[in-house]
Amino acid sequence: MQESHSSKQQLGMAEERATAPHKRESAAQALDPDTAHLDLLLQCPRCRANLGGLECPFCGFKMHVSRGIVHAVPPDRAEHFARFLEDYEHIREEEGRGSCDDDFYLNLPYKDRSHRNSKQWKIRARSYDFLLSQLIQRSRELDGGRILDIGAGNCWMSYRLAKARYRPVALDLLVNDFDGLGAGTHFGKHLTAMFPRFQAEFTRLPFQDEQFDAVVFNASFHYAEDYAVTLRESLRCVRKGGVVIVSDTPWYSNGESGRRMVSERRAAFLTRYGTASDSIESLEFLTDDRLQTLEEQLSIQWVIYSPRYGWRWAIRPLLAKLYRRREPSRFRIYAARKS
Repeated sequence: MQESHSSKQQLGMAEERATAPHKRESAAQALDPDTAHLDLLLQCPRCRANLGGLECPFCGFKMHVSRGIVHAVPPDRAEHFARFLEDYEHIREEEGRGSCDDDFYLNLPYKDRSHRNSKQWKIRARSYDFLLSQLIQRSRELDGGRILDIGAGNCWMSYRLAKARYRPVALDLLVNDFDGLGAGTHFGKHLTAMFPRFQAEFTRLPFQDEQFDAVVFNASFHYAEDYAVTLRESLRCVRKGGVVIVSDTPWYSNGESGRRMVSERRAAFLTRYGTASDSIESLEFLTDDRLQTLEEQLSIQWVIYSPRYGWRWAIRPLLAKLYRRREPSRFRIYAARKS
């Protein structure tokens, strides 16, 4: 792993692969003529066959479009995630994560008009500003590039990237109208063309190989049940020379601190919301050992960035030692190029 504290470091990218299957209908063409220029080519998330439309002629699985969202989760996988999504939606709604007001979404991540999660949005804002200015905008090859926003949630990052003249594709499991992909409609009227939205799981992305210039795990990588499988799938979808970025996933200097955090959070959720939200085995956090293992398994090299979140955030580890508390989580940004 290579750690970078310099804002001048750039991630170089190779030329985009020009070849594509002949006479295949893109997902954008199936959705909306206004987004046809995106030319997304699909892959069946069940059998992995490359497709010319939404229906797989080999296994019979058919993706469908509802309210502008492409639903690409096979029934057996939907069943696997059903309890998790039920618990997650319940907790997020109780936490005040949504609104009927366009301005709530349009102000994210810089202002939380509900005032209920302002501290978290402050972290998201600083991470996004660093990611955009120091990683994305500093890569000339990424100008106007196609970026897959994994864990897009209410689509705030995809909206910001679209306004910055990139070509985002929002992907999440959650599709509700207050905190999921359905909330993306709040942004549509403020864009000349709506970005594509896909309901899909991280390990079965419904896209053919090497279609994205970058993939960003948007406060979402820690929900993975297998980091290596998840990262390998995102690397498949990135073109050679492209970059995979992990942002806003908790990091701990040792695994025991991370495990204690998970135990404490589940207990708090059970008391407050009536569910521990543990129906799937999410890995929840990163450590240097886990990052090194991924480097070895996938033949990648991480570049690690440390955005500044303010002095109060910086002294949290020192205060924890002083008062003999559990190590607090820290956030860094990780970037790996596809060779």
